Amino acid sequence: MKPEIRKIVSYEEETFIEGFKSVDTPVRLFAVAAVVKNPWAGKYIEDLRPEIRAFGPILGQLLTDKISAMAGEAINIEAFGKAAVVGMNGEIEHASALIHTLHFGNIFREAVQAKSFLSFTNTRGPANAPISVPMMDKNDGGRRSHYLTLQFNIPDAPGPDEIVVVLGGSTGGRPHHRIGDRYQELKELGHDIENPAAV
Repeated sequence: MKPEIRKIVSYEEETFIEGFKSVDTPVRLFAVAAVVKNPWAGKYIEDLRPEIRAFGPILGQLLTDKISAMAGEAINIEAFGKAAVVGMNGEIEHASALIHTLHFGNIFREAVQAKSFLSFTNTRGPANAPISVPMMDKNDGGRRSHYLTLQFNIPDAPGPDEIVVVLGGSTGGRPHHRIGDRYQELKELGHDIENPAAV
């Protein structure tokens, strides 16, 4: 069992000026998306696991290889995320199914040598629906400089019986970031910064 992929779409932007100020090192954000036939469209299926296990590794490897090439090599990716948009003849659960599985996400995480989990969106919409890929630092979820969102759209996808599956990455954080990070605020508030997850 293999996913039926209609097309692969790549998106990239490079920022040279932000906030009326030149950027010392241009920041690149990019995404790669697979437009896949939804195997569960139009009907209620109790067990989604066979397709999840079959499709996840194929889509994970394909998109990881392509986004790594866009970055030059996977290790150049500092912030990352994922997204899925299911067409109108499917469920949000279908979008979730293809990206919320270790059979998909761990391939990307291992390639970029990440410690953080992949931030995500899973939505439903028609063709040309906005695709938002939230990102965060691959090793430090509290590093706010790398809280980014890449948004793009595909004019003819998703079709009603399709799912768009996406990986996103960035070579750096926001240009001129200056809001500090979570740990600074925890310290200011008197919390234990050795264990910020407990707060």
